[in-house]
Amino acid sequence: MHTSFMRSACVVAVMFGAMLSAQRGPQVPPMVKEGATEKISDHVYVIPDASVSLVPNVTIVVGSRTTLVVDTGLGRRNGEIVLREVGKVSKNTDLALATTHFHPEHDLGAHAFPASTKMYRSRDQQVDIDESGADIAKRFAGFSPDTAELLKGAEFRKADRFFDKEQTLDLGGVRVRMMAMGFNHTRGDTAFWIEPDNILVSGDVVMSTMPQIPAMAKLSTWVQSLERFEQLKPRRVVPSHGPMFDAATITNWKTFLTTVRARATALKKEGKSVDDTVKAIQDELQDKYDRNRMASAIRAAYNEAQ
Repeated sequence: MHTSFMRSACVVAVMFGAMLSAQRGPQVPPMVKEGATEKISDHVYVIPDASVSLVPNVTIVVGSRTTLVVDTGLGRRNGEIVLREVGKVSKNTDLALATTHFHPEHDLGAHAFPASTKMYRSRDQQVDIDESGADIAKRFAGFSPDTAELLKGAEFRKADRFFDKEQTLDLGGVRVRMMAMGFNHTRGDTAFWIEPDNILVSGDVVMSTMPQIPAMAKLSTWVQSLERFEQLKPRRVVPSHGPMFDAATITNWKTFLTTVRARATALKKEGKSVDDTVKAIQDELQDKYDRNRMASAIRAAYNEAQ
């Protein structure tokens, strides 16, 4: 499991690097945008990623006693920007910090936060860090001179609190459920439900674009995650990257994954190879979904099918 997971994480990093090269053109430094924080509900603020690669949407949840920050940006300099933005919307000295998953643009700005900040992690997320954190940080640093400079000396911050499946934080007048989602995008995917505001922070489990399914992921787990999100009936969803949206996007991707799973299972029973199955389903669904981005989900469904 250890070797297989590291291989899967490395493949994700390589795919992401190739995607950057293909899509970005002239590289934009991956910096969280200062002065761009938006209030999206009574207690929740978001620093949007402005569609810049390797910049996450950063979520700030402000209670009467404690302020929770979800995701940090890439390296200390980005973490410092996040902290300055937190200071504009909250006077709390009690800070809590968590990340949607262990990829460097979400996690490796954590050392910019004061030593008194409480860092929360799921145990699955810590396993990701222990098994492949150093390797994936090195690979991200190799994407460009900008990422290399931002990640120089960066390390994963030690957790102050661990949880297994779920933990609720009372920030004072606002409660946040931190939910370990199982292996979707990573083993340690973590989502956050801000209860009084009906805001979901979904990580990479659901975004406006079609998810890329890692080799070790199971569509059954991913569908369960989307069903869990759907049952929450969020008013607004803050993904790891890209624009925010409502619950309809969750339903859309659940429909896609369940359709792919049913068709891949049927074609495998007919004796079709994985490559033939990928092509057949791409042909069937290309009018509704991006043909190339379908492939990883179809392969995962085929591999999981009995």
